[in-house]
Amino acid sequence: MSLEKEILAELERFELSLNPFRENTIITKINENIPVTPDSLFLDVFNKSIEVSKNTDGNFDITVSPLINAWGFGFKNMDNVTPKAIDSLLEFVGYDKIYLNSEGLIEKSDPRVQINTSAISKGYSCDLVAKLLDGFGITNYMVEIGGEVVAKGVNNKGACWRIGIDKPINDSSGMMHELQTVLSLCDKALATSGNYRNYYVKDGKKYAHTIDPKTGYPSEQDLLSVTIIADSCMTADAYATAFMSMGVEKSREVARSIPGLHYYFFYAMDNEEIGIEYSEGFEQFFVEQPQN
Repeated sequence: MSLEKEILAELERFELSLNPFRENTIITKINENIPVTPDSLFLDVFNKSIEVSKNTDGNFDITVSPLINAWGFGFKNMDNVTPKAIDSLLEFVGYDKIYLNSEGLIEKSDPRVQINTSAISKGYSCDLVAKLLDGFGITNYMVEIGGEVVAKGVNNKGACWRIGIDKPINDSSGMMHELQTVLSLCDKALATSGNYRNYYVKDGKKYAHTIDPKTGYPSEQDLLSVTIIADSCMTADAYATAFMSMGVEKSREVARSIPGLHYYFFYAMDNEEIGIEYSEGFEQFFVEQPQN
């Protein structure tokens, strides 16, 4: 049985709700201050986004796009960014500047606020496809979209699904891959965040390219890559993004407060080496013992 048509239809429904680069979608209308009633997909992502923002003290923020655009991909605009420009953008960046009113409509405290849910919606799209498969009674499958994964049941060998975690390699081409470890995933979701293929070194320490939503400046934190395992891919996706701008210590503290959340960190050490830390109980997911 092929479900290609049904899956493509579900992904189109997702696009019509949450693609900010497409005309007449719900998120585009909200960004353009055109009255629109959010659908259930938008509300799922919006409500989870606000929840994660609160749990991470604003380190996850779906209104941060203007800052990302100002710095440019890979911070290519770094020489042209001024404190005055950042201050002006921060006036309309912040998850507390947008909310759901009593009538179920999105309101902004500043009309310039823009929403981009790319840091969470890719994971949500995996959840949607998984839910569709569940509805057809399919019990064994793996959904992967852009590196985010939902795994259900077992693979064709009767074992949990195998997911590899790459070692951080300074390779801007993205062509080099070397496995750090392999994970066994059954009835769980996984997401990874970290631009460690394009990190930079400053004063002998590695940094990933991440914007701190609260300051508007590059986040000089020790985390280079974050892999999260959770019950939903939307949850995993959001926390993987948030932790990148929080660093190991704060991320560890938040992760312990979220039931069912597991993490695997690559972080920069003072000697330019890369360290590894994973949450208590993460060993249950290892197929192979992690390499040092």
